[in-house]
Amino acid sequence: MTSTPPPSLDVTGLAFAYPDGHQALFGVDLTVGRGERVALLGPNGAGKTTLVLHLNGILGGGVGTVRVAGLPVDKRNVAEIRRKVGIVFQDPDDQLFMPTVREDVAFGPAAAGLRGAELDERVRTALDRVGMAGFADRPPHHLSFGQRRRVAVATVLAMEPEILVLDEPSSNLDPASRRELADILRSLDVTVLMVTHDLPYALELCPRSVVLSEGVIAADGPTRDLLCDEELMRAHRLELPFGFDPRTVPAI
Repeated sequence: MTSTPPPSLDVTGLAFAYPDGHQALFGVDLTVGRGERVALLGPNGAGKTTLVLHLNGILGGGVGTVRVAGLPVDKRNVAEIRRKVGIVFQDPDDQLFMPTVREDVAFGPAAAGLRGAELDERVRTALDRVGMAGFADRPPHHLSFGQRRRVAVATVLAMEPEILVLDEPSSNLDPASRRELADILRSLDVTVLMVTHDLPYALELCPRSVVLSEGVIAADGPTRDLLCDEELMRAHRLELPFGFDPRTVPAI
């Protein structure tokens, strides 16, 4: 009998206060199964960034546990955890710093010890997955913003992560770039946790959403159900764009 693999993410009782005394999380419980795509929604100051920074050990020292693919996030496992949790930041320029796209995508796997043909293959595969294989020798700063964001995703995919965490992936993208990125994210065989204020994008890409508000999970369920709950939306300062009706969008 084959054993079921552990969930990609298992957060239990996570509470955290910053050194200045500000309590950001008050006992968060969240499980994300392997291959799920989940949107993390909530107003500014809800604790979303604090939660994300616990997933790969950038923040720690609070109460509770975080496990990634069954592995506790602690000092002993931090190198392995950072390979398993790929965070794509809101500004791609925070992740792209090498002279060419190829070198940027190769940076993480090379630092992890990959060399030669194996490294080349890893880079090629990652760029293929985001539709940027033809740009390997270009300097990142010569690319459009949307192309840079796709390369930033490739730098993370090159590490073959267990879970891809995206911080506001649709921000500053024109409609065509937004759609291209959505197509890419849908095609990936990886667990996705997407932090976003873009509620239509959450509905388009993530069957499930979690609302984090004032450091606790206020709701967890099918994205469409949450977006149709006017009382919930109002209580947690979540607003749909004018004229957007989630009931009219075809189910994923």
